[in-house]
Amino acid sequence: MPDGVVGVERLVVEHAERLSGEVAVQGSKNSALPILTATLLCDGICTIENCPDLSDVDVTLEILKSLGAKVLKEKNSVIVDSTEVCGFKISKEMMKKIRSSILFLGALSARMGRAELCVPGGCKLGPRPIDWHLAALSQMGLKIENQDKMLFCELEDRFKGAEITLPLPSVGATENIILAAVLAKGTTIIRNAAREPEICDLCDFLIKCGARIEGAGQSEVKIVGVERLSGAEHRVIPDRIVAVTFLAAAAAVGGDVTVQSVAPAHMQSMLEVFKKIGCDVNVAAESVQILAKDKKLAPIREIVTKPYPGFPTDAQALFMVLASISDGSCMFVENIFKNRYKHAEELVKLGADIKVMDKIAVVKGVDELYGEETLEAKDLRGAAALVIAAMAADGRTTITGVEHLDRGYEDFEKNLRRLGANIKRI
Repeated sequence: MPDGVVGVERLVVEHAERLSGEVAVQGSKNSALPILTATLLCDGICTIENCPDLSDVDVTLEILKSLGAKVLKEKNSVIVDSTEVCGFKISKEMMKKIRSSILFLGALSARMGRAELCVPGGCKLGPRPIDWHLAALSQMGLKIENQDKMLFCELEDRFKGAEITLPLPSVGATENIILAAVLAKGTTIIRNAAREPEICDLCDFLIKCGARIEGAGQSEVKIVGVERLSGAEHRVIPDRIVAVTFLAAAAAVGGDVTVQSVAPAHMQSMLEVFKKIGCDVNVAAESVQILAKDKKLAPIREIVTKPYPGFPTDAQALFMVLASISDGSCMFVENIFKNRYKHAEELVKLGADIKVMDKIAVVKGVDELYGEETLEAKDLRGAAALVIAAMAADGRTTITGVEHLDRGYEDFEKNLRRLGANIKRI
């Protein structure tokens, strides 16, 4: 154990020659969290299948239990009975653990007519103001008092339908409005709504529960409020970012990897980049195979993060690793989060040539990366990127901050070992 690193979980990653085999992809974290939050609105029992076994999911379930819900979790199946929910306060400790806890603002207010909670936590990706959430819910009748980042919220009766235009297609704000609107009086229309597959999955679940929603996945969504929602069974969609993580690992070190149980239609913007850099990509109904050749990766040239169906910000770090070992240069433009290049300084320690200027990062491909004694993962997707870079680097690399991985990846190192990686957690 290195000096000064006592009791800290870390990953030790060796250079990987080649990856091969198949790996099944977990359910989507970014679908599961809002769907679990939505169970708060239901009179009856909800069964959520293909729910990923993650620390963020565990925190969400703890919040539900603290409010009075009965929760049974068995690996990837979660049963929630919100019939006896009576609480309206969420502790600051739980709110600070995950960013998606802000979704309880709309759901809890709709269920209880009031809510007390604080501004949420999660990965530190720069300012992610909740002003749009607050403005939209205020427009729907929620009275909100903000005292030193504590939110005291109250409804006179129920939410009221409203026409809301978002300044940008924010996923979180779109979800919060939907959660508030399904039990509102009247009709709510969201313009410039987020179009992500995870939004559609949330709406599919709510429709099974009795909600009236039209236009999910489009820029305008219409919700007609109903008196009550019942329980329902639902299967969470596959996690597109997890799928792409395994494909990126194969592209970085070479090999033949197939990701199973995926929705290729949700991954198009990323699959196109794999083809551009010289990988063979074979798409089937629920699987994607990548064949990474021995020759150096072709240059990516440019990646600009955009709302769906554009290139997702969650995949930016993964493709920065590939750009670092490509035969050319790539300019990254990060349009979603202000502080999402924290992984860049750690990649530089491995020998990558990266220059960051505000929201732009210029990456020049190098011949080889080299193992480093200790790298620090500072957010979820950056952690996955560092693991991939360490696998591609010559030698051994130790990575701390691995608790970030547990927020979004189920059995991450086990799955990589099945594909041939030499990685262990100590």
